Amino acid sequence: MKTPEHHLFVCGSFRVSGEAKGLCHKRDSHSLLSYIQSEIQDRMLSGVEVSSTGCVNACDNGPIMIDYPSGHWYGKITEEAIDEILDAIENGEVCAKYLISG
Repeated sequence: MKTPEHHLFVCGSFRVSGEAKGLCHKRDSHSLLSYIQSEIQDRMLSGVEVSSTGCVNACDNGPIMIDYPSGHWYGKITEEAIDEILDAIENGEVCAKYLISG
């Protein structure tokens, strides 16, 4: 398997027990995951993958999306934010507007 240039991890608020709790889940991060997947396909972005994660312990800024391996953490993610972040990725840039670390 070829390592993706950008692996986007979306917080699903899952705890060790498997139960989803927390702000990201309450703010419907799972529907955002589907939105990101469809946008990646529509834009034909090769080298970009998306996955859901357990809780990333940054609830105050949720929903959270992490771009690996760059280490950029994006907060308060919405569909609009996703569009802007993916635009930045396509242009080889970082979307500073939603950046919370990295």
